[in-house]
Amino acid sequence: MSENKEETLASFQNITGIDDVGEAFSHLEAVNWNLMDALSRVMPHDDAPLAGPVQQPEPPARSSLAMESTNGFLPPGYDELPGPSNAGFFAALENRNQNLTMHQAHLHQQQQQRFPTQLTSSINLDPVSSHNNNQNVIAFNIHFNQQLYRIRLPSEATVEQLKRKIFDVTSVPVCRQAIRGWPPSKASEAQQPEARIGNLDLAPENELILVDLTDDGFMDTEQDEVTQRSDKIFTIHIQFESESLTLSLPGRTTMQALKMNVFDIKSIPVRHQEWTGWPSGCDNETTLAQSGIELSHRFAVRSTAGAAQNSTSSQHNSTFEVVNVDSESSADEFEDATDFNNAEYIFTDSPPTQPLNRHLIPNNTDDETSGSTQFVENYKSLYGEPCPEFFVGSLESAKQLACLKSAKERKLLAIYLHHGKSILTNVFCDQLMKHESIIQTFKEKFVLFGWDLTYESNKDMFLSSLTACISSNASLTARNIKLDKLPAIMLVGKSRQLGSNCEVLSVIQGNIGLDDLLTRLIETCEMFEEQLQVEIRQEDERAARDQVKAEQDMAYEATLQADMAKDAAKRQKEAAQLAERKRLESERAEEDARRESIRLVAQQSLPQEPSELEAGISKIRVRKPTGDFLERRFYTHNSLQDLLNFVTAHGFLIEEYKLISSWPRRDLTAIEGSQTLETLKLFPQETVILEER
Repeated sequence: MSENKEETLASFQNITGIDDVGEAFSHLEAVNWNLMDALSRVMPHDDAPLAGPVQQPEPPARSSLAMESTNGFLPPGYDELPGPSNAGFFAALENRNQNLTMHQAHLHQQQQQRFPTQLTSSINLDPVSSHNNNQNVIAFNIHFNQQLYRIRLPSEATVEQLKRKIFDVTSVPVCRQAIRGWPPSKASEAQQPEARIGNLDLAPENELILVDLTDDGFMDTEQDEVTQRSDKIFTIHIQFESESLTLSLPGRTTMQALKMNVFDIKSIPVRHQEWTGWPSGCDNETTLAQSGIELSHRFAVRSTAGAAQNSTSSQHNSTFEVVNVDSESSADEFEDATDFNNAEYIFTDSPPTQPLNRHLIPNNTDDETSGSTQFVENYKSLYGEPCPEFFVGSLESAKQLACLKSAKERKLLAIYLHHGKSILTNVFCDQLMKHESIIQTFKEKFVLFGWDLTYESNKDMFLSSLTACISSNASLTARNIKLDKLPAIMLVGKSRQLGSNCEVLSVIQGNIGLDDLLTRLIETCEMFEEQLQVEIRQEDERAARDQVKAEQDMAYEATLQADMAKDAAKRQKEAAQLAERKRLESERAEEDARRESIRLVAQQSLPQEPSELEAGISKIRVRKPTGDFLERRFYTHNSLQDLLNFVTAHGFLIEEYKLISSWPRRDLTAIEGSQTLETLKLFPQETVILEER
């Protein structure tokens, strides 16, 4: 078997021109020493660009595979070898004929030019060959779809090369691979394709989790990966028919926003933009981070405008090819395009100054404050100045500002309900809401809150908020307003006559004239102020009572001051006594801590106590001042200090007690502690006495 391997290795090196034995060994080891499979891995492909992984077709018959593995790099004449299925070619490969040898240098040169050295990092390296090449091998266990894929790479390999190898074994394209399990400190660096795996603080063997981006352009279980990409800057290269454009945009930018940027720069309406380069499943709400594209990505855009649009665009130095309308354009875009009530500019020579965007809040807004902010910005952009002063924030905050104040400061809450598909919207906003009297009335008497009901998702969220903040009746009232009556204004107020909660006082629908609108607003204000008069009188009476009570409290406070002065000296004396007690207690605590520290040190210094069966031991009994005894065994070579430590460990500090031997009577604490028990004749057993100093 070893001879066959040596022959196969020599054949592989001779054909491919790979001089490095370790590299050639690794290629063959990865395919279980199948020469044709190894050649298929290494030989470059003319029709397969090396910039990214390519899904390989199913292997054909042996001879066909051999021809495909070289794909245009065979020496002249090899495509004409005799025999069925080019069997002569395989004979030539196995025998390393002279014709292959003549073209070896040419093949090696083409390999170096068209097959980068990074290819070696996508193979399954053998530890022995890696050692021979003085390279460190890093192993990866890739978990994907409840299966485990083992990959081994040299430390010089890059993250992009790892992803290419993952593509080889899982068929998940590089652009749709999300990998988790990197060291936390290197997670950011691991997102860079050119990062070397040897610089990522990896262990010799690592567990990584692969997640395939879904067809919808985002990850089901890896939303935190999308969140990280949302904060990154994407470089978008857009190729038009005759020029190119480069944009730097954050990952949170949606496909719709990107199209609007192109419209602003190139004056190509969104509905006439045809894009090439988006992954499948992306829609106008998909962000760059969710789409799965790389941080640097190229698109192609062409205009699908008709001849009339081409004529208009040519006046602005933008000429594009006439093609069919983009089938992916949203329904709202076509609806806006066919709205002629507010599109007189179609028949002018100049392009529109504003997009026909009737919805003021984007679809599926999940934050009320963000939706309110976008409502105000889009309202001003669409209808211009003068504009009513809308409250920016949540409905609950607007209610607190208007209703949850004293009766004298309380205002009505006016809730403007907008709908972009109502035929009354333009007239109501352009004429009624711009009138100076209406704007002034809202400013003085109301807190004006606006919301867009065009999208059902935003409508449902607002009705839920209306139920929580106002009442279920208010939500039901708003829900029952028909489309042909919108926009509408709900006037909400709070007074004691209405109860403790806010209630809807009036609903002004959009099919109303200017005079009637102003009259309804003023009448509702007067009615509300009349209801507040009772509360205002009650508040004034309560304020008078509070004033009397405050004066009484001041007199009472003066009386207390004298008593407090008498108690001051007493409290000061008690405080001094308490401080002294605390000082003494603190000193005692410090002393106890010191004694305990000495005891613990002595206890930790004690040698191990021998057993009774061992030779050369001494049994020492220590009689305490209370009359009972402490007893312990020591080795005869143990020092006197060990005995003193034993006594100290039981709480009898040598600075407070002295240890007396019975015969001859000696003060052992006065003797050098390094002397052994044997030297001091304290064996085989001895009784010593503890006495206070």
